[in-house]
Amino acid sequence: MAEEHRIIKILLVEDNPDDIDITERALKEAKVVNKLWIVRDGQEALDFLQHKGQYLDHSASAKPGLILLDINLPKLNGIDVLKAIKEDADLKRIPIVMLTVSKRDEDIIKSYSYGCNSFIQKPVNFERFVEVVKEISLYWGLLNIYPPNGQEAQDSIR
Repeated sequence: MAEEHRIIKILLVEDNPDDIDITERALKEAKVVNKLWIVRDGQEALDFLQHKGQYLDHSASAKPGLILLDINLPKLNGIDVLKAIKEDADLKRIPIVMLTVSKRDEDIIKSYSYGCNSFIQKPVNFERFVEVVKEISLYWGLLNIYPPNGQEAQDSIR
């Protein structure tokens, strides 16, 4: 019996056009059928998540089920975005995968200290990148168990 793959809405926070293109192609090649939103800097990510500025319309910026967050971003870096998300009661349960070229110990330590769920270095090889995207999709779309949404979740923590 095959298990069904849940559809997860993904927010990709990435400023590099080449990395955006590779991520989109990797998701297609990995046959990931998720909704993908793309924002290109740290401030735009927070605006999207908090429905500010150009994202006042909630339907244009619904809450994602997963955030793929780069560290090196303009305006507000990924570590600061991570910290802001995890300090926001409405956003803190969204899983965040730091998907970055960095493998600096300082970035890894800060990312986990501020609450990231996973830290993955972007592979340079496209085929390996596709495999990583498949693995991310499999884990977050099939294996991971998410908390309930809405009022039910709020009632369970009171």
